Amino acid sequence: MNQRDPNLALPHAAAALVMQDAPDVPDVPDVQSRADERHIAIDRVGIRGIRHPLLVKSADGIAQHTVATFSMTVKLREDAKGTHMSRFIELLEAERASAIALDTYELKALLKRMVAKLGVDEGHIAVSFPYFIEKTAPVSQVKSLLDYEVTFAGEIKNGVASVSTKVLAPVTSLCPCSKEISAYGAHNQRSHITITAETADSNQGSITVDEIIHLAEAEASSELYGILKRVDEKYVTERAYDNPKFVEDLVRDIAAALNREPRITGYTVEAENFESIHNHTAYALISRTK
Repeated sequence: MNQRDPNLALPHAAAALVMQDAPDVPDVPDVQSRADERHIAIDRVGIRGIRHPLLVKSADGIAQHTVATFSMTVKLREDAKGTHMSRFIELLEAERASAIALDTYELKALLKRMVAKLGVDEGHIAVSFPYFIEKTAPVSQVKSLLDYEVTFAGEIKNGVASVSTKVLAPVTSLCPCSKEISAYGAHNQRSHITITAETADSNQGSITVDEIIHLAEAEASSELYGILKRVDEKYVTERAYDNPKFVEDLVRDIAAALNREPRITGYTVEAENFESIHNHTAYALISRTK
């Protein structure tokens, strides 16, 4: 029996239909590729504020689904009129199709693909997204999710890429002064700890988002949980009371922990206390390069 591979050729009717439906592509002028006579280079040009589905690599290696907001820009030569905006979206679509979970290593690879596709030497990418960690209440052991704000940012110049991880972790802080001077009780508040960590390639690997979050929470008066039963509420209230921290204490204790971390080459740590007895916040920052 005469058999034919259907992948080798289309039946005559289908082939004719394909030819009939194929549109004629006109010769459309490419305006942005024209030369610019002003001869002024642009430091960054591209797209901002685009939301796109994203896979993020968790500490356990399992990819977490989230939605990210992207900023993607490149440096434009002084003789080029414009950049190709659609190519940034094409990069995001290719990233989605690859199903590769994003981490700082993959961000470096994406930076290299971006400057190659746009035909430039310098580029910048920032990816901001909510990140979820399953937490266990300290006494009841009830499990629940808590969300954190994370940003991966990177730039590439002359083929060399550098990246950083920014994490905002909400915690509880309790005022040492209030505890010291009050006959009973002490005021506490929600606090935001923001760590921006720069990492370098090493045999020890890159520090993960989960590790940075744990580092911040370990130095707070108490960490937060999605669900707390009464026995848990008693525990975290007493833990905060036994572990008072000024905003200055928070940044200093976290900076000391970051100094001991060999995978981090530089950092900025910020703490902001949303005061419960004032109509302002207390703020502190430490920035260091190792």
